[in-house]
Amino acid sequence: MDHPMDGSGDSENGFQSRIARSLNLPFGMSRDALHLDTIARRSWQGLESPMDMAGTVNIPSPARTSYSDRFIPSRSSSNLTGFALLDRSPSGANIAQSNDYREDGFAAYSMLLRSELLGQETSLPATPEKPMGIGSRDQMRSPISPTSRNLFRFKSDVKGNLGLNGRSESPYSHSSVGINSMLDRATVSPRKAPRRIARSPYKVLDAPALQDDFYLNLVDWSSHNVLAVGLGTCVYLWSACTSKVTKLCDLGPTDSVCSVAWTQRGSYLAVGTNLGQLQLWDVTRYRMVRAMSGHRTRVGALAWSSCILSSGSRDRNILQRDVRVPEDFVSKLEGHKSEVCGLKWSCDDRELASGGNDNQLLVWNQQSTQPVVKFSDHTAAVKAIAWSPHQHNLLASGGGTADRCIRFWNTATSTPLKHYDTGSQVCNLAWSKNVNEIVSTHGYSENQIIVWRHPTMTKLATLTGHTTRVLYLATSPDGQTIVTGAGDETLRFWNVFPSSKSQNAVPDAGVWSLGRTHIR
Repeated sequence: MDHPMDGSGDSENGFQSRIARSLNLPFGMSRDALHLDTIARRSWQGLESPMDMAGTVNIPSPARTSYSDRFIPSRSSSNLTGFALLDRSPSGANIAQSNDYREDGFAAYSMLLRSELLGQETSLPATPEKPMGIGSRDQMRSPISPTSRNLFRFKSDVKGNLGLNGRSESPYSHSSVGINSMLDRATVSPRKAPRRIARSPYKVLDAPALQDDFYLNLVDWSSHNVLAVGLGTCVYLWSACTSKVTKLCDLGPTDSVCSVAWTQRGSYLAVGTNLGQLQLWDVTRYRMVRAMSGHRTRVGALAWSSCILSSGSRDRNILQRDVRVPEDFVSKLEGHKSEVCGLKWSCDDRELASGGNDNQLLVWNQQSTQPVVKFSDHTAAVKAIAWSPHQHNLLASGGGTADRCIRFWNTATSTPLKHYDTGSQVCNLAWSKNVNEIVSTHGYSENQIIVWRHPTMTKLATLTGHTTRVLYLATSPDGQTIVTGAGDETLRFWNVFPSSKSQNAVPDAGVWSLGRTHIR
C-alpha cells in the first residue's frame, strides 16, 4: 500500500530550491545555509496543527469562554500577590546606608500599592530610623513562580469589591484610595487641634463705681483702640496702646452717666445721662461740642450709623439725631411699651434693631417711624442684640432672667430661626468679625462668658472670673479681644477670637502688661 506521505520530501526540496534561487543572498552566504521550517510551511498550507506532520495524536485545545465585545479587566479579582510592583534590586551586597533608606521607601511604596490594588491588610513598613532587614526587602523583590501569574481576570468578584471593613466601595468614588485603606491611614494628616482659648483674663482693671444695672451700657471700645467707661458721674478713657488713663468729663453731683458710644471713626464720643441729655464730646480736644435734649428721663442705649445717632430712653422712645443739622432730633420712633435698653444698627446701616423691657424686639429701617418687623418670642427684657457680619439679615438677641434664650431671626422674611436655652440671664451678645462665632455674657445665676460656634451653637469656651452679673461687653478694633464689665467693679480682658489673617489662636499675652491696675 502506498504511504500517504510518499513524495512529500521531493516536493519540499523543489519548493526550497525555487525560493533559494529567487533570493538575493548576502555576500559569503550559500544557498545551502537556507532552511525553511516545515512546520511553518505546513501552517501556510492550512494544516490545523504542526503535530499532524509527526503523526502524533492532536491535543485538543481547552474550551473557550465566550465574552462580550468589551473586555474591561477587573483588578479586584486579579491575583497580583506575587508581582513585585517595583524591582529596585541593588547591584552589590555592600550598599550605602542612604541607598538602604531609599530602598525602604520603595518597599513602603510597594506595600501601599499592594494594599490599594489587592485590598490586602498589610502592616506599615519600617521607618528610616528602624530600617527593615535586607531579607525583608529581598523577599519583597523575589520573583514568583509562573503558575501564580494570573494577572488579569475578566470576571467580577463581589468579595473583591468589599473594603477592609466589609463595606462595599463605590466605583464612582472621587477618592484615589479605598475606604479605611492602609494608604488612607498612613497618609492622612492628624485631626487639627481645636483652637485654644485662655480660660482666664490676661488683664484686669479696677473700675470703682461701675453700676450694677442691667439696662445701662457703660463700656465701648473705639476704632482708635481707646476704651471709654462710665463710672458714676465721670467718663474715663483708657488707651490700650499706652495704658494711659484720662478723665474726659464729670457731669456733677446731680447727674450720672448711663451710656457711652463711639462714632465709627473714633474721634467723637456720645454720652447719655440720667437726666435725659445727650452730650457729644471731641476726645482729641477734651471738650463738649454739643448737647442735645429730647428725652424726659435717662438715656440707657446709644447706636451710631454714620452721622445718625440713635438714642433709646426709659421714656420708651427712640430718637434719631443727625449731628449735621441744628435740630436735636429728626424723627421719633415709637413702638416699645417700656424702657429701651438695647440698640444696634446692622452692618450695612440699613436696619436698626431695638430691644426693650417689654420683651419686644423691633426692627426699623432708615425711613420708617413704625417698626417694619416685630418679634415677641422673648419672655424677658431684650438687651443683648447682635447683627451677623457674615450673613445679611441675620439677627441674634438674648433674653433676661425669665427667658435665658439666645434667638436668631431672619429680618428679610420676618421669621424666627433657632433658639437655645443658655441656662442664665443673657446680658450681651457680640459677633466676631473674623470668624463665624459669637460671644455671650450672662448674669443670674452663672455670671459666665460663653464663646459659641455658629450655626451649630457648640460651646468653644466657658470663661468665669466675675463674681456678679457680666453686664457690659465691648470688642477691640482688631476683633480678637473682648472686655467685660460687671457689678464687681472690674473690667476683664479676654483673648477669645483669632485674627482675620492667621485664623490661629491669639497669644495669651497682648501688648499690655499683665496684672491688675486702676482705671482711675
